[in-house]
Amino acid sequence: MSQKKMITEEQVKEGLSYVVEPDLKKNLIEANLVSDIKIDGNNVAFVLRVNNPAMHNRKRIVDACEHYLKQHVSEDVEPHIDVKPLSEKPNDREPEQRKHMSKVKHVVAVASGKGGVGKSTVTANLAAGLVKKGYKVGLIDADIYGPSMPMMFDVVHEKPGVVDVDGRRMMAPVESPWGVKMISIGFFADPEQAVVWRGPMATKALQQMFQDVHWGDLDYMLIDLPPGTGDVHLTLVNEAPLTGAIVVSTPQAVALSDAKKGVSMFQLENINVPVLGIVENMSYFVPEDAPEKRYNIFGKDGAKNLAEDLNVNLLGQIPLVQSIREASDAGRPAVLQGDTIQAREFMKLAEEVEKTLQEKKMSKV
Repeated sequence: MSQKKMITEEQVKEGLSYVVEPDLKKNLIEANLVSDIKIDGNNVAFVLRVNNPAMHNRKRIVDACEHYLKQHVSEDVEPHIDVKPLSEKPNDREPEQRKHMSKVKHVVAVASGKGGVGKSTVTANLAAGLVKKGYKVGLIDADIYGPSMPMMFDVVHEKPGVVDVDGRRMMAPVESPWGVKMISIGFFADPEQAVVWRGPMATKALQQMFQDVHWGDLDYMLIDLPPGTGDVHLTLVNEAPLTGAIVVSTPQAVALSDAKKGVSMFQLENINVPVLGIVENMSYFVPEDAPEKRYNIFGKDGAKNLAEDLNVNLLGQIPLVQSIREASDAGRPAVLQGDTIQAREFMKLAEEVEKTLQEKKMSKV
């Protein structure tokens, strides 16, 4: 008399790989939606996470699981499926479980409490610095009212393309000469015309940048936010799978006060996005004709001290150098300027962000 073969976990996963999660358009195993598989004879129990836990959707996906398990494992299998909803917050999901940006490893927001601290300049140079290190990088210019990235990357006259993805027409981002893929409201607005939008219009535009652009495989996605805290920031938290946030400030007391508010916004209980650290921009002035000299025009170590007080990392202290402004105006980020003080400091910033994210990832393991 032949002995009945034991059901294996590999067989169960093979059977469930034929079931597609209807909202995510991925099979259950590929999207890492199955966990805690327990096998006892013909009884197979597991936890199944779904994007939409409504009764009709739950029944459809459970029926599909039972069908394919019986077809590919055994006719006698008895599935016991504990269906649970995925978190509604995108940043609580694994990349493969997202509806949007599912092939982006790290999504980082760059914010500032107030305008005029060089947030966009820092973002542009961080993006170019990460590309210089060999990473694939995307950038969303979410500064709806003052989009500056097209000028900073010398793509003012470029327009996003159109690409067909699984039967859906999506925007293709513009790729700058320096290898950064990007999208900006500046590609759609007249550069001579002010963008005057009410909050709902701005948030809708931001949602489209997340949902309707085909970003493909990226190591880093940077999001350049408007100054302050408002509708766009709340939309970002609800729509984007944020890995963390960076806050930019100058050492000046009035800027630090607003930077503190920026940090506290991300730390609110209903937002709860990790603050990777603070960047102190315009940290000290270096004359072009006397690079050995430093002048603390906006104060000394203000953001450094704030980072210590708030128990967050100081990611970098970027000098105030004329060629940084000239590079931004010319559309070639200063981080690409060879062995200069500004290029070195921006590369240090890229290395600190890389290191901080690696440490954050290891702490989750």
